[in-house]
Amino acid sequence: MIPGIASRRRFSDLTEREVLALAISSEEEDAQIYRTYAERLRADYPASAKVFEAMAAEEDTHRRRLIDLHQARFGETIPLVRREHVAGFYARKPVWLTENLGIEKIRSEAEAMERQAGAFYTKAAQRTSDAATRKLLGDLAAAEAGHEVLANDLTGVHLGADAKGEEDRAAKRQFVLTWVQPGLAGLMDGSVSTLAPIFATAFATQDTHTTFLVGLAASVGAGISMGFTEAASDDGELSGRGAPWKRGLASGMMTAVGGLGHALPYLIPDFWTATIIAMIVVFAELWAIAWIQNKYMETPFVRAALQVVLGGALVFAAGALIGAG
Repeated sequence: MIPGIASRRRFSDLTEREVLALAISSEEEDAQIYRTYAERLRADYPASAKVFEAMAAEEDTHRRRLIDLHQARFGETIPLVRREHVAGFYARKPVWLTENLGIEKIRSEAEAMERQAGAFYTKAAQRTSDAATRKLLGDLAAAEAGHEVLANDLTGVHLGADAKGEEDRAAKRQFVLTWVQPGLAGLMDGSVSTLAPIFATAFATQDTHTTFLVGLAASVGAGISMGFTEAASDDGELSGRGAPWKRGLASGMMTAVGGLGHALPYLIPDFWTATIIAMIVVFAELWAIAWIQNKYMETPFVRAALQVVLGGALVFAAGALIGAG
């Protein structure tokens, strides 16, 4: 038997009192999740933090109303029934899994929370034949639908066009600092720095297998080196550039990709076919770097193209001349 599964009860087996207790515990948990979101966002996204604080307060209001109803119908003692006790009941992700989520992902998670709760209660109400239980489940579905309306209203009040635009700009800036900037640096290093050893080996040996091994070693080695260097250079606390492991991952992977792009063609046995394809790949890599600089770093495209393409061409020429000599 799988631990924890056999002890779970079917929703249809719960009494009205237990369904009410389940609703109370669910409202309490959702309020705690929204407060955690608010705390997580308060420093960088104060307007969105206010949205989640207000949603948490609304969940508290619903919880108190449900408790009052339980006291009136069943007395003071509320049974301990939680989501994990009921088979098929919608689950919430642990809050610690949301610590590194972006603002848009957190908003979508909150929207999914309300949608899941409302859909569950609606379907549960449709399946029951007991009038009292059906009414109770219908009331809970209506309450969750009200939460969704509240979320839309709160977004309009606390997250107007100006605040939303500012938060979107902040999110984009953080994305650029954490992922794009180190990734771009890695791609540039991997694409350009490996040109000389790969093409020097190619023209010196005209052996595609040896050239591929040199390119593979150079690319992987450079990726590991760049990844650790980026991660160790800045913990992100003061610069706000994000978690070191994220920047290191972006830089290391893109460095390896940049080098492997023109090393992989040398898996082709014919030397000149492999070399021509590798040169085409280099051309595409350099123009991709220029495009990324223009799109995310706001570097004028002509200047970015001249810098990257000219630099890459000089490194390629150096490697080819050294290898041919």
